[in-house]
Amino acid sequence: GKKESTGFFSSGKTRRRRHARPPRTTMVQPLVKTKGVKKFHRKFKKYQHDRKIAVKESWRHPRGIDGRQRRKFKGIGPQPNVGYGSNKKTRHILPSGFLKFVVNNVSDLEMLLMHNRKYCAEIAHNVSSQKRKVIVERAAQLNIALTNGKARLRSQEDE
Repeated sequence: GKKESTGFFSSGKTRRRRHARPPRTTMVQPLVKTKGVKKFHRKFKKYQHDRKIAVKESWRHPRGIDGRQRRKFKGIGPQPNVGYGSNKKTRHILPSGFLKFVVNNVSDLEMLLMHNRKYCAEIAHNVSSQKRKVIVERAAQLNIALTNGKARLRSQEDE
């Protein structure tokens, strides 16, 4: 028998709807996109940071003479060591596949002209919104990816 369609259209044929898509601007892609493998996803936390208020969470090496963590007893938690290091080929690579390069002005940005498929630029935190605008425009011309290209630009448009 013939299969009856229970959809919106009774003819049984599926109609493909075409949406008007805005023109897509092609962002620069990395030359090689490698996925980095992390061996330890949590943060290493200082021993007994949860018990004592004075002990901060950030990692410090245990140095006590009777310390259970220093003596590597079971169930105390891992300590950072050389085995947790990441692969040299994928170290410092962002999830986008680029390596980060901090930019302070337009001339710094032009260093990346030949390396725009390996490095992306990040505008330094102390660059004014006025100069940021110039850097963002120049990065678009040179086809360089920016990690924080939209930062501090909104306040400029309102004025």
